[in-house]
Amino acid sequence: MELQPAYLLHRQAWRETSALADILTLYDGRIRAVARGVMRPGSRTRHRLQPFTPLHLTWQGEGELKTLRIIESQGPGAMLAGEGLICGLYANELMSRLLPLSMPVDTLFAFYAALLEALPFPERRGGALRRFEITLLEALDSEPVFLDEQDRPLDREGRYHYDPSLKRFRPAPLEGPAFEARALGWLARGDWDSPGLAGTARVLTRQALAPLLGSRELRSRELMNELMRRRRTGAR
Repeated sequence: MELQPAYLLHRQAWRETSALADILTLYDGRIRAVARGVMRPGSRTRHRLQPFTPLHLTWQGEGELKTLRIIESQGPGAMLAGEGLICGLYANELMSRLLPLSMPVDTLFAFYAALLEALPFPERRGGALRRFEITLLEALDSEPVFLDEQDRPLDREGRYHYDPSLKRFRPAPLEGPAFEARALGWLARGDWDSPGLAGTARVLTRQALAPLLGSRELRSRELMNELMRRRRTGAR
């Protein structure tokens, strides 16, 4: 096979000198593969198979578990730390948890690459992360549809709750938490970067992802919560 662009999502030690790897590829989506000998001291490929680093790979195998053959780095990985690093781990964890094996996701691959470019910059991070989440939801046929439960346009003055089972919005009471239709209208037009919509966008994508993730908490969210607690208390 020809070399294929890819990113490592997660790896864990396997046997004595190998690793099991979850990998996002451009044309074959998520694959699971064995990287033989990659954990051996002195391995030339060990430093290449790292998260957030653009790779070119080949593999073999017809079953669900492949065997990596060629691992080439295509440049330096994204330099991530703090919140940026945790957001990158969050994106990787979402794909490892939610993407079926071997489902083509070339559009998602492009948005993931764009996300990695944005994560080092706080002012770009939120919008890029929301666009990535929405593209992932679209790949899973679970993206919000900006209509009411009867497929009618949202009332511009209305307030709504999101129903993930319908992928649509239900009218909400006048009091209590709800989405403002005007904000939803901007999101429907693709404005995921506006600072004024950051809270609405974050809550909406989280509600849309919740049924897919189930009750098991994301490890990356636990890390982010811990980082926020440490900042509030001044811990180092």
